[in-house]
Amino acid sequence: MAHGDSYKHTEKPKEGRKTFFRLMSYLSGDRHLLAIIGILIVISIACNLAGSYLLRPIINDYILPGNITGLVGMLVVLGGVYLSGVAAVFIQYRLLNKIGQRTVTRIRMDLFRKMEILPVKYFDEHQHGDLMSRYTNDVDKISDVLTDSLSDLLSSALTLIGIFALMIYISPILTLVTFITIPLMFLSASIIVKQSRKYFKAQQATLGEVNGYIEEMISGQKVVKVFGHEEKVMQDFEILNQKLKTKSEKAQLYSGMMMPVMQNLNTLNYVIITIVGALLAIYRGFDVGGLAAFLQYSRQFGRPINELASLYNNIQAAIAGAERIFQVIDEPAEKEDCENAIVLSDIKGEVKMTDVYFGYRPEKLILKGVSLHALPGETIALVGMTGAGKTTILNMFPRFFDIKSGDITIDGISLQNIKRSSLRESMAIVLQDTHLFTGTVKENIRFGRLDATDEEVIEAAKLTAAHSFIKRLPQGYDTLLENDGSNLSQGQRQLLNIARAAVANPSILLLDEATSNIDTRSELLIQRGLDQLMTGRTSFIIAHRLSTVRNADKILVMEHGQIIEEGTHDELLADKGKYYSLYKEQFQE
Repeated sequence: MAHGDSYKHTEKPKEGRKTFFRLMSYLSGDRHLLAIIGILIVISIACNLAGSYLLRPIINDYILPGNITGLVGMLVVLGGVYLSGVAAVFIQYRLLNKIGQRTVTRIRMDLFRKMEILPVKYFDEHQHGDLMSRYTNDVDKISDVLTDSLSDLLSSALTLIGIFALMIYISPILTLVTFITIPLMFLSASIIVKQSRKYFKAQQATLGEVNGYIEEMISGQKVVKVFGHEEKVMQDFEILNQKLKTKSEKAQLYSGMMMPVMQNLNTLNYVIITIVGALLAIYRGFDVGGLAAFLQYSRQFGRPINELASLYNNIQAAIAGAERIFQVIDEPAEKEDCENAIVLSDIKGEVKMTDVYFGYRPEKLILKGVSLHALPGETIALVGMTGAGKTTILNMFPRFFDIKSGDITIDGISLQNIKRSSLRESMAIVLQDTHLFTGTVKENIRFGRLDATDEEVIEAAKLTAAHSFIKRLPQGYDTLLENDGSNLSQGQRQLLNIARAAVANPSILLLDEATSNIDTRSELLIQRGLDQLMTGRTSFIIAHRLSTVRNADKILVMEHGQIIEEGTHDELLADKGKYYSLYKEQFQE
């Protein structure tokens, strides 16, 4: 996938409101806690506003008259009010953190659950690093909003309403004066938010590109070093890094402008109110306590506006991340099994392809009218030049991809009429590219069949010539493998993959260049093990080393998506066709 693909998909999200409400739906499981948090927010706001208002009676009734005893009592009351507000905020954030973590756990689970039912094609077309970015950076943005920003948003909105109501109650005239700068605040906030939102979205998308490129370079570091392209990949990364820097700088610039702009406008508002309030106190008898309380509220009035604008930026960044997550969740899963799909049982292993056409893209066919017939227990070898369609045929059997036309049957039953899970349980596949999971050697082999006993795991390893090298490992079968088994040789990793297939005890075996990464001596040992493994099983083998397919019951020679020759090793050599040419090329002196 091109590095710019994810950016194109997320730069201009069109359904921000819909995404927001969908994100909020994940909170529905904690309604009772949300109600408690709402009550706590109201209590904390009420305490904060009441504390500011108490300045009026404290000044008017106790400080100016010199009532020290009463002043001490009022200060105790004031302290109690503020302590109550602090306690409410503390409990509120404890509950919010609990809800936030529960929610992002649900989101991650939905994302991972969807990933497990996506078709193989999806992972072929999307950068793995970009997908990882959705699990990490995008989920983190959502977590920040759910555990902090949403409550602050509600708190700021209610605070703004409460302050405005008390300002009108104290002095309608000063409240009107306050509105001189409010339009400027909202206009400034609107302009800044609009620009900030645009760059936050671009920042998230570009971050996905950078992560995708890093993941590719980490996994391909040996190739980079072998070809001496360190300078080239550094230059490519510099371009992506600078792109991220530019987007991030602009996002942070506009986001960072909010606070100083609002503070300056708020200071201007405070000065104007102070002057007008002083004039009212001198000429209209406005009480000093009321002026002090009003000034306190006017200073606080700009804070909720500033917070609302700033929080809006955070929410926009979270929505941009949520859209990227929901893009994956909304991807079409593998087609559901047909209504009357059956579970395979007592499989004999007769496999038949009839006039099959297929292309990964509709406009370009890979398989063109392929037909083959494997009888139960037969070994079928597929040979031919790279790109002939051999691996594509193997991808058809477990329905990693569905054919365009024609039919494939197992024991006379069309694959379309078999439950996918049942179909795949009847098969085991060993690919050219090995993959081992973090865990012990035993656990990696048992991945082929989770209920396999330790004895069955060991037998599978012995069958595939893996037992001897496993016993030499520091902890034998309990040796921990990490980082795709980097502490093993390529051949040893492949042996474990073959053992994994063996322990699955499949009815149909698919081997795609399974021995290509094994040395000649190990290949002979494995071939004996594979011969035992394939006994009584229908097997399909792809191999470029023609020496490994001599004993196949039938060899199919492919070229340009079609089977051009068919027969045993001796028959095809006698025909002196394509297979004969390939064989001579490999074994000529």
